[in-house]
Amino acid sequence: MFPFCCTATDWDCICQMNTEFSDNFVNSPASLNDCPALVLNADFRPLSYFPLSLWRWQDAVKATFQDRVTVIAQYDRVVRSPSTEIKIPSVIVLKDFVRPKKAAAFTRFNLFLRDGFTCQYCGSTGDMTFDHVIPRARGGRTTWENVVASCSPCNLRKGARNLAQVQMHLRQKPARPSPSELLNMGRQFPPNHLHESWVDFLYWDAELEE
Repeated sequence: MFPFCCTATDWDCICQMNTEFSDNFVNSPASLNDCPALVLNADFRPLSYFPLSLWRWQDAVKATFQDRVTVIAQYDRVVRSPSTEIKIPSVIVLKDFVRPKKAAAFTRFNLFLRDGFTCQYCGSTGDMTFDHVIPRARGGRTTWENVVASCSPCNLRKGARNLAQVQMHLRQKPARPSPSELLNMGRQFPPNHLHESWVDFLYWDAELEE
C-alpha cells in the first residue's frame, strides 16, 4: 500500500487546506498505515497524554510545509507528487508554545480521568457512570466537588440518598483538578499503539536503563 502516491491536485489540496490545525486527536490508530504524528508542544512535551495528541499524516505534512512545526522523527514511508517527495513525520514539535488552559473543562471525560476511570465507592473499573455525592434532589450541585465516577451498581445502590444513609464511603474527596493534574493522570493510560519513535518523548522523565 505504501509509499503513498498523490497527484499534483491532491498535493496542492494538502498544502492549501484551512490553516487552523486539527484538534481531533487519534487515540488508537487502526493500523500503522494511518501513520499518525505525535504532536509535542514547544517544550517537547505532548499536548495531551489521554487521549494522546496525534495528528493525521495529512495534517502533519501540511503543518510542515507551513513551517509551523519542526519534524523530529519520520516514518520510512513517503508521500509523493510528480515533483516532490517527503517522508511522513512521526514526531513533530510546535514552533509556538501552546499555553495550558488555566482551568480544566468540566466534562464527563475529564471527570472520569480525574478519578482514574475508577468507581469512587467500590474501586471497580467497569460499567462507569457518574454520581452526585449530595443528590440533586437534596440540593446537590453538578460541580467538580460534588460529582464522582461511579459504577452502575453503586449508583443504583446509593440512589437519591446521602452516603450515611446507605453506609457508603468515598475513596477520596472530590476536588477541582488543575489542567496539569489531568495531564499527569493521563500518563497512566498508554494508548493501544505506540510507535517506537514516540517512546522517548512520552516517557521523558523515566529512569534510563543501565
